Amino acid sequence: MKKKAIERIPYIGLKKNIRPKSVKYIGITAIRIVGHEKHLFLEVYRNAKKQTEPVVRVVLNKKEFGTYIPETGEWNRRQIMPDEYYDAYFIWNTPGERGCTQKELEKQNILQSPEDLERIKKFCKGVEVWDNHKWWKYIYRYEQNISITARRKAEDRRYERRQNALNDRISHTKELPEKKILETADSLYFHHAHYLYYKKRGCFAQIACSKCGGVMTARWKEGISFESQFQCSIEEPREGQTGTCPLCGAHGEYKCQGKVKGYHSKSIHLFLGQKYKECGMVLRYMEVTKAWRLGLIEGKNGTEMFNSSEELSGVEIARAYFEPGKKLQIDYHKHNWYDGKDFWDDCNLYGNASITIGEAPILKETYQEMEGTIFQYSALKEYTAAVREAVNPISYFERYQQTPQIEVLVKLGLIGVVKELIRYRYGIVTDQDARRPDKFLGIRKESVKQLIAAEGDPGILNTMQMEKRMQQVWTGEQIEHLTETGLGQGQVEMATRYMSLQKLLNRIEKYSGCEYGTKCSSAEQKIRSTAITYTDYLSMRQSLGYDLSNTVYQNPRDLQAAHDEMVLESHKEEIDKRLAEVAMRFPNIQVRYRELRKKYFYEDDEYLIRPARSAEEITMEGRILHHCVGRDTYLERHDRGESYILMLRDKKQPERPYITVEIDGQKPHIKQWYGAHDRKPDKRNMQRWLNQYLQQLENQTPLIRTRTA
Repeated sequence: MKKKAIERIPYIGLKKNIRPKSVKYIGITAIRIVGHEKHLFLEVYRNAKKQTEPVVRVVLNKKEFGTYIPETGEWNRRQIMPDEYYDAYFIWNTPGERGCTQKELEKQNILQSPEDLERIKKFCKGVEVWDNHKWWKYIYRYEQNISITARRKAEDRRYERRQNALNDRISHTKELPEKKILETADSLYFHHAHYLYYKKRGCFAQIACSKCGGVMTARWKEGISFESQFQCSIEEPREGQTGTCPLCGAHGEYKCQGKVKGYHSKSIHLFLGQKYKECGMVLRYMEVTKAWRLGLIEGKNGTEMFNSSEELSGVEIARAYFEPGKKLQIDYHKHNWYDGKDFWDDCNLYGNASITIGEAPILKETYQEMEGTIFQYSALKEYTAAVREAVNPISYFERYQQTPQIEVLVKLGLIGVVKELIRYRYGIVTDQDARRPDKFLGIRKESVKQLIAAEGDPGILNTMQMEKRMQQVWTGEQIEHLTETGLGQGQVEMATRYMSLQKLLNRIEKYSGCEYGTKCSSAEQKIRSTAITYTDYLSMRQSLGYDLSNTVYQNPRDLQAAHDEMVLESHKEEIDKRLAEVAMRFPNIQVRYRELRKKYFYEDDEYLIRPARSAEEITMEGRILHHCVGRDTYLERHDRGESYILMLRDKKQPERPYITVEIDGQKPHIKQWYGAHDRKPDKRNMQRWLNQYLQQLENQTPLIRTRTA
């Protein structure tokens, strides 16, 4: 659209005749030739005296439309109205004029003469409008058709470019060595697994081999007759044991015919990397399946086996293309259910049906193909060997392109750091442009060796970064012990105002009763829990105005009792008010305690678990352990019987809060359990203990187990 030429065309102008006061805007039209092409001009004027300039000028031709605002001299592509059904206002209305009904629009917006309407109809040929009074709908729908046509053409052009790029990638992708991949998968991951299906009948067993497909009956138990010494004999087939096929001699695992549904399979995912174009790489994600089938037929003696087979098959799921200076492109293998054909597409599926690419073994041919590519020095092979587990090389290459320092980190042995970066946890990076590992990670230069010895453990790294931020110099042992406590920088800074770091570590070790560096999960959890309790105790002392330079306050005889005392002292008035409130609102919790105790009480040599005695106890449990169990939500559920709050305690200290458990009131199912500060102390062992407790509830056995002599 030639906008400058249109601007030079004089305005049509409004004729001076009398119009009703209810009319606000008047439209006038004309046909003009611009650039050898017909254009429809619609100019809208306000219904006022001396209007020489229109509010807007709308210009249409066969392929384009535009709106010119004379007041500002601007052009835009806004349609005459946003929506013909819901948005009852026009582009020339002010914001305060919005919200009119359709009838009001007809009265307020008119054309100057019937000739204008005929001119609009003739130009907008093919557009149908039922009500001629709504003259603007001709223009709206004409503009809508132009917009839709332009949008479709743009989409078609984009789709054509995408398809050309997709076909180009397909044409430059090497052929997949299917036979070699299947042989490798069968050898390394399926271990040439075969099955011997069997069915015993007296002293005989019918054997079907999945490798050779043959079926044979053989004697598994020695006979005493003369004929039995000439019959084929085998070892007794047992489910899960290994045997030998009497026909082909293949070794396979015995499977009872009655436990097989006729078909079973195992699948594995694999990555194969290939060179792409000059120096790019394509990573191909595949699924290889080995299926075993047992043929059954109805015989004289019931269901009998008549053959067996096994089949290796594979399908390529996705391809990830890496090229210098270009974004990662992943193509997906899809299936068209209408024509039954497979095809490649450059976008994923939607919603829950999306194709996921997970971690999987990488075929060794990938490392040979990497030579001469942009990932030649990516250290993927060294990283895969170090982690000794499945890897997603797509994620690895993405992070390597973003952070080339990964190569050095892998070769230094900082595998834990690299794992964090691959998971996109870049919070551990201090200077992403730095080349030296100490500056890159924000630690002291002298600490790098210790971090390498710890294989880049993220916990050790966090402590070393804390040391650098606090401008401290700690020993290697102190760094390891502080990492074990799990304390944050704020907690350490607060505590070390009144004591040295070594004193802090010694007191945590003393109160926990566990030594550092034992690698025992129970001991580590105890140290972490104690460290949190101790620093929380110091923080409350400090906020209440106590002089923490006094060693009596620093080193209480009973840490947990002193902590609980501080909790009560810190919020005494608030706690007293809350306890009185819950006691009045939820008295039923105390009334039902004896009844629930008979059902839920359990103890062994180490721990005991019981229901809450009252609403006040639940509230105090939440206060002392600093979690949310004391809220009304939990109290209401306990009061109604939807779920119950149970107290898990150390048997040596049965009144000291340790773990709070919420159990379903209808069935033996634990909804959640937490210790202090919403953490799970000694998670593995305590989860095992709770699972045993649930089993006791399900079996409805006596829940009190006495100690044996």
